[in-house]
Formats: sequence, C-alpha cells, structure tokens
Amino acid sequence: MVKSKLARCVFLLSGLIFASMSFGQIESGLIEELKKTALKVYIDCDFCDLEYIKTEVVFVNYVRDRKEAQVHVLISLQGTGSGGREYTLTYLGQLEFAGQDDVLKYYSHKTETEDEVRRGLVQTLKLGLMRYVAKTAISKRISIGLMDEVKPTSAVDRWNFWVFSLSARGFFNGQKSIVYNSLTGTFSANRVTPDLKIRTSATANRYYNKYDLEGEKIESTLSSRAVKALVVKSLGEHWSVGGYFSLSSSSYSNIQWSLKPAPAVEYDFFRYSESTRKQLRLLYKLNFSTVRYQEETIYLKTRENLWSEDLSITMELKEKWGTISASLEGSHYFHDLRKYHVQLYGEVSLRLYKGLSLDIFGSGSRIHDQLSLPKMGASLEDILLMRKQLATSYEYFFSVGLSYTFGSIYSNVVNPRFGSGGEFTYGIY
Repeated sequence: MVKSKLARCVFLLSGLIFASMSFGQIESGLIEELKKTALKVYIDCDFCDLEYIKTEVVFVNYVRDRKEAQVHVLISLQGTGSGGREYTLTYLGQLEFAGQDDVLKYYSHKTETEDEVRRGLVQTLKLGLMRYVAKTAISKRISIGLMDEVKPTSAVDRWNFWVFSLSARGFFNGQKSIVYNSLTGTFSANRVTPDLKIRTSATANRYYNKYDLEGEKIESTLSSRAVKALVVKSLGEHWSVGGYFSLSSSSYSNIQWSLKPAPAVEYDFFRYSESTRKQLRLLYKLNFSTVRYQEETIYLKTRENLWSEDLSITMELKEKWGTISASLEGSHYFHDLRKYHVQLYGEVSLRLYKGLSLDIFGSGSRIHDQLSLPKMGASLEDILLMRKQLATSYEYFFSVGLSYTFGSIYSNVVNPRFGSGGEFTYGIY
C-alpha cells in the first residue's frame, strides 16, 4: 500500500516536472517566434556603448544597415553649462513607420560615472521605442511600471549655475636614450543659462624632452600659458552677441605675452534649438591685440599693437544618411591687408549604399600673417625638436576612407569572450 502511494507520488511529481519543462520550452519557443517579428532598429551613434545597449534592450532586433531598419535612432550630443552633456535621441520612422518621428533628450551631469550615464541613456532610448514596439506582437510580453521617486518641485541653486573645475596632469615616458615629460594644469569657471553663457579658463603647459645620442645629450623645453574668457548674450533663436578675451604666452610662437580682447556677433540661419541636428552659423570678430615678443621678429619688432578682424561660416548637418561638417574662416590685419589667413576645414561621412560608407576629412590654410617669427630664425635642433614655429605660406592635412560591410543584417548577439578584438590578423605586407 505504501509502495503504491509512493509510486503514485513519484509518477505525479515526474508529470509535473515534465509539464514544467514542456511549458518552459513552449514559452521559450513563443518568445523566439515573437523576437523574429520584433522591431528592427538601427542605432546611429559613434560614441555609444552598443554592446551594453544590445544587452539591456532585448525586445528589438538590431540591424547593421539603416535601410533595413523600421526605426533609425540618431543620437547626438553637446555640452551643457554644468559640464555635463545633452543627448538628443531622434527617432526616424522608416518603411511602415515612415513619417512617425520623435525626439527625446537625456541630460547627464559631470559628476556621474560612465555607467550611470549609459544607464540613463538606455532608459531614455527604451521610452522612445515604446510607441513603435506597441504596434508589434512582442508588445504583449512587455511590462511597464513606475519607479516611485519623490522629486522637489523647485530648487534653489546656491551656486547660481556656476560650475568650477580644477585639474592637474603629468605624463612621464622614457627609455634608455629618450625621456619625454609633460605637465598640464587647468582651472575653469563656467556659467551657462539659456540667455547667457560665460566660460573662463586658465591653462599652463610644460613639455620637456631629453635625448642621449652616443653620449651627447640634447634637451628641449616648450611652455605655454593662457587665460581665456568668453561671454555670449542670447538675442533670440538666431542672433547672439558677446566677446572673447585672452592673455597668453608661448615659447613656440615667440610670444612673451599677448593681450587680446575681441567683441563678436553671430547669426545662425537655423534656430539654435535645432543645433544638435543642423547649424549654419556666421560669426564676426573685431580683434585688438597688444603683443610683446621673446625675440625680435623678422619685422624688427619687440612689441606692437594690432587690429584685425575675423569672419567665419560654419555648417554642421547630421542626418540618417550621414554627417557633414565644414567651416571657412578668414582674417586679416588692418595695418597691412596683405597679412591675412584663410582656413577651410571639412568632414564628410556618408552611407552611400547598404554597408558602403565614405569618410573624408581634411583642412587647408593659406598663411600670410606670421608676425611673430623670430629674426634669428631656427637652428637645426629647433627644427628637429619642433621648438620654434617655422615660416610657411600654407599647411594642410587630408584623409579619405571607404568601407564595405556585408552579410547578416542582424547584430543582436553580444559575446565579450577574449575581449572585443582578439589578436587574429591577416594581411599582405
């Protein structure tokens, strides 16, 4: 009798275990089927921790080509007055979601850790995806809750929006015959509100190199110091007025000290509120500078007062097909219009086709305003160790790259084993 009851209990327990395993398998299979029809998302962000995003947001499918996505999430950032960052998440609907766009913002603080920032960004990303996920079958498996926190309705800022930062850094590198050291110290005080921006900083740098070449010792030292300030007053969505101020010295540029105030005015053809996606800014500066040189210059000057003006135009566009950034700046001195400087900078990153991308960036300058060049010129050591600025009429740099990726459109899987890259390489040399 006891054996019979025991047998029935074992049979019943086995049945429950089997049923539980079967239900688990059915449940797992159901989730996998739902995941196949989940929202296809393309994350367009150069600075994001994509592996973390894929690990935390598992109710969507990530695709590696934007044209395969139902939602293209473009994430851009810019600095805030407190030293943190404003992240703008632009959701661009595609395919059956075409025309269903949205924008959310997330603000990080300077004192937050990298983990706190990425968790806040992911939380904002989830919120923005909900309107699209709600129209897919997997929405039946998503639970929405409320984190109940008490937040003050108002706060008194005893710092009046001022943010201060103090830092010092040393870099020390050496081997038997070469020593390279550098020391840098900075202090900044910034206050940013919608109507007024104030940025001030003080920086000091010292670089020291020592070379021992078969018993012959060569030493090189470079130093620079600068105090800078910027004040900008907002005049609406397009206009701003303000001014720059700097007090600086540089052994490389033959400047013992230079004092330079510069009032300025700026016009943005787009609204400033659209600055994370597009800008077209025209900036004019009128400069006065009084300079004392370390050595007599090629123009036989040891000190002088100078008037000059700058005009620059800057364009920045970030769209789902890529980014374009370009600026053109020109300046000249009033005492001699032949003393001028023109610089063009551009950066283009385009997604030409599925998996095909083109990256171009570079700059070029026409230089005819090197008033601080020393009369004595530069020795061979100065040239090789880059201790003094050299005369030139131009400078440039240029880079171009083309990449093509093909294969599976999905990129959901995260596997951190052996690091992100490994050491397997193959190439022809």
